[in-house]
Amino acid sequence: MSVVTRFAPSPTGFLHLGGARTALFNWLYARHHGGRFVLRIEDTDRARSTQEAVDKILDGLTWLGLTWDGEAISQASRIDHHKAAVERLLAQGKAYYCYCTPEELAAMRDEARSAGKPVRYDGRWRDRDPAEAPSDVDPVVRLKAPLDGMTVIDDRIQGRVEVANGQLDDMVLLRGDGTPTYMLSVVVDDIDMGITHVIRGDDHLTNAFRQTLLYRALGADTPEFAHIPLIHGADGAKLSKRHGSVGIEWYREQGFLPEAMCNYLLRLGWSHGDDEIISSQQAVDWFDLEAVGKSPSRFDIEKLDSVNSHYLRSADDDALLSQLVPHIESLVGHQAGPAELERLRAGLDGLRPRAKRLTDLAENAAFFFRMRPLDLEEGAVRLVDDAPEGLFAEVAGVLAALPDWTVTEIENSMRSLAESQNLKLGKLAQPMRAALTGTKTSPGIFDVIYALGREETLGRLADAAEASASRVGTKSVA
Repeated sequence: MSVVTRFAPSPTGFLHLGGARTALFNWLYARHHGGRFVLRIEDTDRARSTQEAVDKILDGLTWLGLTWDGEAISQASRIDHHKAAVERLLAQGKAYYCYCTPEELAAMRDEARSAGKPVRYDGRWRDRDPAEAPSDVDPVVRLKAPLDGMTVIDDRIQGRVEVANGQLDDMVLLRGDGTPTYMLSVVVDDIDMGITHVIRGDDHLTNAFRQTLLYRALGADTPEFAHIPLIHGADGAKLSKRHGSVGIEWYREQGFLPEAMCNYLLRLGWSHGDDEIISSQQAVDWFDLEAVGKSPSRFDIEKLDSVNSHYLRSADDDALLSQLVPHIESLVGHQAGPAELERLRAGLDGLRPRAKRLTDLAENAAFFFRMRPLDLEEGAVRLVDDAPEGLFAEVAGVLAALPDWTVTEIENSMRSLAESQNLKLGKLAQPMRAALTGTKTSPGIFDVIYALGREETLGRLADAAEASASRVGTKSVA
């Protein structure tokens, strides 16, 4: 049997964490077994479905690298298939028209509640003569479900689960206006698309019993079900916006890498020994449903930060820069030129260890893109103004004369200068850092000087000396 899985989101909102993890598990299972991964947009709720939501879902999956096979399928475009399935069921006596009015259904529910019974349709039109049908009611179509016996599901994650058929009423397949219900559309589409495994959140487990009855009524094999426990917040409560249950695009904007997101989502409910950092290829090689736990997993933003920082440190330079540069350009308000990109590339390794997210990295790297003269932070201004008189001119002279522009040569020359001036290295490095970056913190000062390059370094030192002289009147222009 060739494996076919599907991800079937409703385009009524963003692609949230739970949906992204469901898509990931389906993608991995299909890729692990050499099968197909299908994307179906369940947009039959036309009033709430939006093209904006569809675009965000497609963009989010693409960003995560969860490519689907074939074209994304619109469920709304298949309504004729859904209706045709109902016609077959009616012709075979497996479905029937129900003419209950809204008032009758409300009374039915009230009576059941008063008697302390489950609220279910009582089947009053199940075997009734259609000749008795009122002329002013648009009927729904209901499945004629079995009244006795059990419906059993051997779930790949939850194990054997069962329910008495007497607890399942005759569900509606077509509404009074002729539109298909969710339950009907899902089953018909899964059959037509050859879905072999339905991997989804365990909030759909109760739906699986009714859907199983419909698969059987339509004469189709039931797919294997695997219902994943939901994601909870760190406090154990169901994940909500206060825990970080926002659209996947938020995590992209906050500077998380797609590889880190996939790694983290994979470990929310699935494990492979003690492995924490798992590459995409390893995930495909190792993934199977037996390693999915039965308990809810807990979302922890600090753990996600930790995973992301690992991927920031190990990312390929070109891949990282392509994602980092737009963040920096947004901060500084202009596009990067070749010289700025060269500085950033040269200084990248010194920046990585101090960042958890791309946004951190961008803030720390923004000084490479700042236009001269730099706008210094208040603390940096004090460091520049408190520097020993003539320091920047001395440093500029030493750096201008260096025969080789290397980190080692820069460090040796700065240490020699500090020693000749009877200064501790920090007394030289701190004002230098302020002058060259505009801040009090940065990567190692020798790395900063090297990455900025000789011309930019000398220019920034001259700017700092000139600005300081105009403020306090004691320092000469370098």
